[in-house]
Amino acid sequence: MLTLKQIKENTEQKIELLKIKGFEAKDKIEQIIEFDEKRKSIQQQLDETLAQSNIIAKEIGILFKNKQIVEANEKKKETILLKEQSKNLGNELQEIQKNINELLVEIPNIPHESVQAGKNEDDNEILKQSGEIVEPQGKALPHWDIAVKSDIIDFETGNKITAAGFPLYKGKGAKLQRALISFFLDNASENGYLEVQPPLMVNKNSAYATGQLPDKDGQMYHVQDDDFFLIPTAEVPLTNIYYDTIVKENELPIKIAGYTPCFRREAGSYGKNVRGLNRLHQFDKVEIIQIQHPDKSYDTLEEMKNYIESLIVKLGLPYRILRLCGKDLSFTSALTYDFEVWSSAQKRWLEVSSVSNFLSFQANRMKLRFKDENKKSTLLHTLNGSALALPRIVAAILENYQKEDYIEVPEVLIPYSRFDKIEL
Repeated sequence: MLTLKQIKENTEQKIELLKIKGFEAKDKIEQIIEFDEKRKSIQQQLDETLAQSNIIAKEIGILFKNKQIVEANEKKKETILLKEQSKNLGNELQEIQKNINELLVEIPNIPHESVQAGKNEDDNEILKQSGEIVEPQGKALPHWDIAVKSDIIDFETGNKITAAGFPLYKGKGAKLQRALISFFLDNASENGYLEVQPPLMVNKNSAYATGQLPDKDGQMYHVQDDDFFLIPTAEVPLTNIYYDTIVKENELPIKIAGYTPCFRREAGSYGKNVRGLNRLHQFDKVEIIQIQHPDKSYDTLEEMKNYIESLIVKLGLPYRILRLCGKDLSFTSALTYDFEVWSSAQKRWLEVSSVSNFLSFQANRMKLRFKDENKKSTLLHTLNGSALALPRIVAAILENYQKEDYIEVPEVLIPYSRFDKIEL
């Protein structure tokens, strides 16, 4: 959430930048500023009323001390009126602050100056493409056919147990999943990330703090009786470890990694691009987050981008890196890089990671701060990235590493999988 101070500084510039995301902020921002002016006026009235009440209270004390009982009782009537007035002003102040907050949560994060407007994902800027795109030997099978032929992923049984979008991994399919998770976690640890195993459900405060609520309310699975949400990404519980926390500056940066299943309703998703592992309701992912000093967050974003790229390079997959345009940028992000790997059978790019800088947007919601050298409390910056999401990585491995009668396992995974091929 943007702060009131951010809204009021360079207001016209903020309005123009938000248009890059396709968000018309002018009316809401004008309402916020109008409410804030009214809030300041009422606050002044309340302060004056409380000050007057304190003066009269002292006068009453003196009158009682001088045994001027009648006069003191008359003054007490004035305090009763002032207390009632203070109560009404306080209630009005709370209502105005509520109105301001309700408007603030509807305004997205301000995009970075490098973000182009664009219309949709087709306008995302390709920053880099690397890796040789090799045609598979023989007829290229899509990963869903490979999965059935090699008996490593059972989509039908997953559908029977739950529904479409909940695949059943078995045998070498399950072991490949476990190998990838261990590989990603080990790399994270070697790069200074603290491994954490967080809860898979969060409360409403946590979902609000990282921006899933109210923006993505309909995309999360909700446990109604307890008012919990199944996590759409480990970003939510990992970042909320520091909810309402003042961090010491010498503790920065804070680097955390965690593996979790992720749960997404994916309402409205349909068509050929959701087949197989392309889009699931439950999938595995290793997430990395950093909490960083405001002056260093964009350097940290580049560092995280380079780290995620190194994982894909180690897996030997053709990939490209994109800078998202404004219309494809999330509600909470100021700048996002997407990573895509090549699907040799589907002949298209599959997104496997996003790494984003949220600036102070999440920190403001979760009251995450540090005290600088002048003891001033300042909001921190939060960043996160998928390192990596498994389904499309598995799909890309199955398709790009397929031979005539087997799937080759990437060399870096063999110590984890303990097999070097999956027979077809």
